[in-house]
Amino acid sequence: MSAKVEKSLTFSANPRLDQITSRDSSTSLGMTIKKPMTVLEVLQATAAYFKKHNVENPRLNAEHLLAHVLGRKRIELYLEFERVPTESELAPLRNLVKRRSEGEPLQHLLGTVEFCGHVFLCDKRAMVPRPETEELVEFLKSEIKNPKSAILDVGTGSGVIALSLAAKFPEAEILAVDISDDALALAQENAARVKLADRVHFLKSNLLENVDECFDVIVANLPYISIQDRHTLSREVLHDPEVALFASPRGDELVRGLIAHAPSQLRAGGMLALEIGIGQSEALLSALAEKNYRDISFKNDYTGVKRFLFARYG
Repeated sequence: MSAKVEKSLTFSANPRLDQITSRDSSTSLGMTIKKPMTVLEVLQATAAYFKKHNVENPRLNAEHLLAHVLGRKRIELYLEFERVPTESELAPLRNLVKRRSEGEPLQHLLGTVEFCGHVFLCDKRAMVPRPETEELVEFLKSEIKNPKSAILDVGTGSGVIALSLAAKFPEAEILAVDISDDALALAQENAARVKLADRVHFLKSNLLENVDECFDVIVANLPYISIQDRHTLSREVLHDPEVALFASPRGDELVRGLIAHAPSQLRAGGMLALEIGIGQSEALLSALAEKNYRDISFKNDYTGVKRFLFARYG
């Protein structure tokens, strides 16, 4: 006597982790067996699991993780919807889905992040690069007129700003500094990954403390969140190193410190470019004016927040 498997494409509204790679199917004998899922079914079940656990963009996260474990590009999944992946192919997925549902950033799970057209390593040693910072780099690409500029990236983190500018301006001299040994190690790994290790120099420094040279451009995406606002942050953001997020009670102390000390290391007419926090623009505009910067301006990010400040000195 043989049993006929009934195939169903319905998924539980409250899926369990063990249901994302196989599902229960009833047979004509009233038995329940595990039926392997197709790529499409795995995506649907994973997205449902993420939705239940309040993961933003659940389908997109599911696609990225499944593509990662299958060794495919995300777009290639659409050509394989009906394929049934093997258990060995899907075995790593359950652990990744569990970690993502608990708030671990997608970029940490993938081990990489795309930024300004390059793929960089990404892990807990430095802050996950944000789309807003890509906007800052794009603004700088249009603002920097001298392709041989001397550029300083303060608080480089994973190095994505410095390395993106090095790729754009192959004749520029670029120094990137950070207070964190872990971040600098990651930045140097990224420099090697994108074959720019000989173009960017890295130095441990608290702001400008160990920097001797003068520059045409100083750019910084420094910690700008008040420690008092910790409770407002997403669980994903809280996986970033605290040293990359928080800047004392007000949040803008490090930015103010750089504004105060940058003039001594800017060449005549040199530009200071800053990424700042929500609601900080007016106070920092005043701080720039008090230190005799000129051509002070701000630009909004893609959400309309006053996120970037630009000023020249001398």
